[in-house]
Amino acid sequence: MHIYAAMDILFYRVFIGAGIMASILLFINPGMRIENIKTFKNLATAEQKKTLVNTLVGGALLAFNWFFFIYAMNNISIKAASYAYLICPIITTVLAYFILKEKLTQQQWLAVLISFFSCCILAFNHLIDLAYSLIVAMSYALYLITQRNNNMLEKFFILSLQMIFAALFLLLLFPFFSTHTTYDSNFYWQVFLLAVIFTIVPLWLNLYALKGVNSSSMGILLYINPILNFIVAALVFDEPTELTQIMGYVVIFLSIILFNWARLKAMFTK
Repeated sequence: MHIYAAMDILFYRVFIGAGIMASILLFINPGMRIENIKTFKNLATAEQKKTLVNTLVGGALLAFNWFFFIYAMNNISIKAASYAYLICPIITTVLAYFILKEKLTQQQWLAVLISFFSCCILAFNHLIDLAYSLIVAMSYALYLITQRNNNMLEKFFILSLQMIFAALFLLLLFPFFSTHTTYDSNFYWQVFLLAVIFTIVPLWLNLYALKGVNSSSMGILLYINPILNFIVAALVFDEPTELTQIMGYVVIFLSIILFNWARLKAMFTK
C-alpha cells in the first residue's frame, strides 16, 4: 500500500473499522449491546465513571498513538517509529509497577534494565529519533495501563466504543491532514482487510489477553514485534544492518526470555 498516502490509510482504516464494529453492535449482534448497556446501568456510580473514563481515554490514546506513529514515520524517520515499540515495553512495565502496583521479581527488574540498555545501544547517535519515539511509546503504554482494569463490560463492546470514539477524534483532523484524493475500489478493499485483520482482531486479542496476563508481561511481549520486523528486514528485504543493531536485538531477545523465565519454565515442565 506504499503507493497511497499514509495519512489517508490511517483515516480510512479507522473509519472503516469503526463502521464495521458499529454495524455488528447495531445489526448483527444487538444482544451484546443491550446486555452491556444493562450491565453498565447496574454498576455503582463510581464504577460507571471509572469504566466510562477508561473506555474514552483508551479510544483517545489509540487515536493519538496511530496519528503520531504515522507522523513519526513520514516526518521524522522510520527508525523513530520502530524505536517507539522498543521503548514501549519498558515504559509499560514501569508504569504498571507504579500505577497498578504490579509486582516484579528481581529477575524481572534485571530484564527491564537489560532491555533499557539494549534500547540505548539501538538509539546511539539517534537521540532525536528517541525523543519522538517516547511520544508514541508513552501513548500505547498508557493505553495498556488504562485497559488493564477495564473489565466491567465485554472486551469487544469496549473496543467498539473506543474505535468509534477514535474515529470521531480523527474526523476532526480529516479536513487538515487528508489529501482529499479520490481512490479506486482496490484502495478501499485493501483498507478493509487492514481494518479487520490488522486492527480489529489484534486489538480485541490484546484486550482479551489483558484479562489473564498482567500489563508488565504484555509490555515485554511487545518486543516480539520489532524483533520479527528486524529479522524480516534483514533476511527478506536485504536492508543493511549494523553490528550495534544486531547486538541490541539479541540483548532484547535475551531480556524477554529472562523476564518470562518462570512462566516458560512452568510451561515446559507441564
